This record gives sequence, C-alpha cells and structure tokens, in this order.
Amino acid sequence: MNIIRKLEVEHSDGTSYSQMFLTNEDLLPVPRAKQTWKHRNFIAFWIADSFNVNTWMIASSMIQAGLSWWQAWICVWIGYGIVAPFIVLNARPGAIFHITFPVVARTSFGLYGSLWCTFNRGAMACVWYGVQASIGGSCMFVMLRAMWPGIDNIPNSLPDSAGITTKEMLAFFLFWLISLPAIWFPLHQIRHLFTVKAIITPIAGLVFFVWCIVKAKGVGPIIRQPGTMHGSDLGWGMVTNLMSCISNMATLLTNAPDFASRSHSPSAALWPQLLSIPFTFAIVSFIGIIVSSSSQTIYGEAIWSPIDLLNMFLDNHPSHATRFGVWFIAFAFIIAQIGTNISANSVSAGCDLTSLFPRFINIRRGGYIAAIVGYCILPWKLLASSNGFTSYLSAYSVFLSSIAGVMVTEYYFIRKGHYRVTDLYDTRRNGWYWYTYGFNYRAYVAYIAGILINVVGFAGATGRTVPIAATRIYEMSFFTGFGISTIVYLLLNWAFPVLGASETFEEVDVSGWDSQVADDLNSADSRSMKEEIEREDEQNTQ
Repeated sequence: MNIIRKLEVEHSDGTSYSQMFLTNEDLLPVPRAKQTWKHRNFIAFWIADSFNVNTWMIASSMIQAGLSWWQAWICVWIGYGIVAPFIVLNARPGAIFHITFPVVARTSFGLYGSLWCTFNRGAMACVWYGVQASIGGSCMFVMLRAMWPGIDNIPNSLPDSAGITTKEMLAFFLFWLISLPAIWFPLHQIRHLFTVKAIITPIAGLVFFVWCIVKAKGVGPIIRQPGTMHGSDLGWGMVTNLMSCISNMATLLTNAPDFASRSHSPSAALWPQLLSIPFTFAIVSFIGIIVSSSSQTIYGEAIWSPIDLLNMFLDNHPSHATRFGVWFIAFAFIIAQIGTNISANSVSAGCDLTSLFPRFINIRRGGYIAAIVGYCILPWKLLASSNGFTSYLSAYSVFLSSIAGVMVTEYYFIRKGHYRVTDLYDTRRNGWYWYTYGFNYRAYVAYIAGILINVVGFAGATGRTVPIAATRIYEMSFFTGFGISTIVYLLLNWAFPVLGASETFEEVDVSGWDSQVADDLNSADSRSMKEEIEREDEQNTQ
C-alpha cells in the first residue's frame, strides 16, 4: 500500500475513490496565476506549429496528384482557413471556463462516457508521438552528419527485421532523449518553447528558401508546370486535397481547449488563432513548393522532403559553409519537431491519460508515458508499412470530427454557454452531467452516426470497390462526420431534453465557482486553487 501511495498524485487524505476518479490538480479549472497565454503566445504557437516536415510537404502530394502549384496553394489557404474557425469554436469553453479537453468532453458525453473520447485521443497521441519522433530522428541524423560526416560509415549491427540501421537508431534515440526535458514543463510555461521556435524556425526556413533559389539560379520548373486535372476531376481533386489540410489539424482541433484553458483572456484564444492558422501554414507550404521546385533544377528531380534534400547537400564532399548551413537548418527542424510533438501529442496524451487515471497520472506523467509508448511501438516500422497505416490515420479524423461535432453542438446550441462547473467533478444524480449513470446516450448515438456515414467510403479507401457516392462522402469525411453528429445530437436533445438546457446564450458558470467554497468537492487541490485565487484577488484590490 505504501508503494501505491507513493505513486499517487497529490490529493487530500479524505478524498473519496469516486472523487479521485474525477479530480486532480490538472483536471480542475486553471487558477488565474497560470492563465498566462496572451495574444502573442498563441501567434507564436501557430508560427511554431506550422513549421514542421509535414506542413512543408503537404502541397507535394497535391502537385503529384495533378494540381498546379497555385491550385495546391489555394487548397492550403482554403483548407486551413476553414479549419481555423472550428478550432476557435471548440477552444471557446476552455478559454471561458479554463478547463481542458477531457473535462469539456464531460459536458456532452457524461462524466464517465467522456472516457472513451479521451482514451481514443490519448492512444492516438501516443502513436503520433512516435511517428513525429521518427521524423525528428531523420532530422537528427542529417544534423549529426553535417557535424561528423563519419557517422555515415557506422556499420549496421541490427538485423533486417529491425527495419532500421544502427546509425538511424542512434539518431532516433538522441532525438527522443533530448525531447524529454520539454515534457517536464507545465502548460503555462511551455509557451516559451514555442516563442523560441517561432524565432528560429522562420529564419531557417527563409535561409533554406533563398539558398535553394540561388543554387538553382531561379525558382525551378514546377512553378511553370500546368496541372493535369480538368473539369469535375479538378473540382473533386481540390476538395480532396483541401480536406487533407483539415484532416491534418483534426487532432489540434479536438484538444483545442487544452491550450485555451491557459489563455489570459477569451480574446487571446480567438483572433490570434483565427488569423494566424491559415497564414502561417500557407507561408510554410509555399516555401516548401519553391524549395522543391528549385531542387528539380539542381538534381534533375523534385525532392519534396526537406530532410532528404538537406542530406543530398552533404554528398560529394561539401564545403564547410554548406555543412554549417545544413546543420543550422536541420537543427531548426529538430526544434520544430520537438515543438510539434509537444503541442499535438505529449500535451494531449498527458491531459487525456490524466482523465483516465487521475489518481496516479498528471499531465507531466502522461507526457512521459506517451514518449515511452511512442518508442516501444517502433514507429519506423509503421511508416514503412505506409499504405495501411496512412489509410488508418486518414480515417482517424472521422472519429475526431464526430466528437468535435457533439462538443460544439453541446456548448453553442444545447447549453448555450451555460456551465455548472462543480457538476463536472461531482457524481450526484441530479448533476447536469450525470445523464444516465454517467453516460449521455444522445452523444454516443450522434457520434456513431457521424462515423457510420463514412464507413463505406473508408472501405473504398483501403482498396475495396464501393459506389462513387460513398467515395465522395468519405472525401469530405470531416464535414460529413461533423455535420451528421451535429444534426443527430440536436434532434435527440429536442426529443429528449437534458437537464440544464438553456433558451438564451450566455457564457456563465451557474454554479458560481468563483463565489462558493470549493470544499464542496472535498479536494485539497480545489481548496488550494480557491485560496490562490482569493490571495491574488486581495493583492489586486490592495
């Protein structure tokens, strides 16, 4: 028992088992002292998040599919321009009530029903952590090769079944290792990492951009290359490709309340995100297009991966200046991948695993669990089996869009901004979020309906023959999943009204969290939070 007590996170000795299943410090509303994310922090966050290998290459698949460069770029603008309002909508409850995604999910799916949503998101965050770390390992190898060219000659002592060479394993392990300290910092402090990344990575991107144009003596032939799609094929091709941009953001859309919970004011999580998301991702993808176009002039073929291109710069005894340039850009990509893994995966996994096991896990511990799982799943093997894995990941956005549809509908159309925060941590039967034994069947019916409409199309994406209509529906899977779950949830709430449904829109906590004694939760965490807020209010008054 002593070992178990040592593994538990801090809580009051009098806390009941049911309360330990719902509450710890990282699940409670964020105290004002930790609401530190201002407008500039959200702008820096999206500048930092946009600069990564995936964004750099997102236009490549579009051009390879038959779009011209400007058609692909329009898809990027439209795709990220569409997803930005959805991110802002889902982030709003976090910005207003300062609670994370797992707690926001309780309002719609129920105190216990929300656990499937957080498990779903948390498990995939662990997988994605490993995938992004594998890409980061490739960046690490290029940086090491720029410093010590001899690393390329390390003999391979691993069998073919390992799916990785000794030198690649060394680079992956080093990237994985240097990422661990970033997980230690709490959410209200990790904003400084994104500020650093927002300074370093744009400089490196601009250097890479100019370097390739100078080296190729121009922007290359892809800029003058016409598209090969026409008519309805062009229309659906653009729809499919802009949907890939939206799917790429499905994870950050779902867990948007996690970072918004630390916002200094609601507006800090609104306009900076709404405006900076399409702009930053469009700029990075444009740089990727020009660099790849220039590479076709330099090497006779378009090199879409920036890591592969940097690696090629190191061939044939490069100069010291070239090696330094490659080192700096590879270093920036390493910082970029660490930041992306933190923002999209370790924080999400930490918040989600905290809600699954709040007695033993907090955000920090959950982040380290994601790192360990991400290593153990051998992500390089997942990437090697690209067809099945890529199809599964593309389908993952269907699950998340249905969850987001239910959550957004709950906040804006059912409760209309009204929350009862104390009920989010209380299992009393007359609580707003108890529903039916802690599960809201309306949310689950809507969630499953949003998935089912895309099932046939998903089968077609895996190679089976399906009707063209099913394929078209699946190509718009985010909208179909989000839209169907929204409609079904609205209808079910009309037929079977829930406790606490409101007629007018007003963003308010009707439980009066700020004015009542937090001892109702019988939690040391809630009491300490309340005391911290009261002390700060007294200081502000003085």
